[in-house]
Amino acid sequence: MSKPEESAARGAWSRLAITERAEGVRISVQVRPRSSRSAILGVREGALDVALTSPPVDGAANAELVQLLARALDVRRSDVEIALGASGRSKVVAVRGLKETETRRRLAEAQR
Repeated sequence: MSKPEESAARGAWSRLAITERAEGVRISVQVRPRSSRSAILGVREGALDVALTSPPVDGAANAELVQLLARALDVRRSDVEIALGASGRSKVVAVRGLKETETRRRLAEAQR
């Protein structure tokens, strides 16, 4: 990645709404269920943009979101939970054990 592309990518991740708390961080997430593939797409309007293959039925999309974020952030699934918005596309996800800067770095590396 060239310097201008690298700095633009860093700029996009700086717009991600992450709140640091004593136990970890909270991340704003916008989910796109029933996508062709599951992936972290980037940052859109201050929220983490995530595509999921699962439909929003019986908690399938929420379970897939937790698994995808746990893998991307290199934490246990039990450290990731949906704090707000379990039944909507806009969510707040709590992740235990991470700081804000480390969370941004890991998400940027996981983006496909």
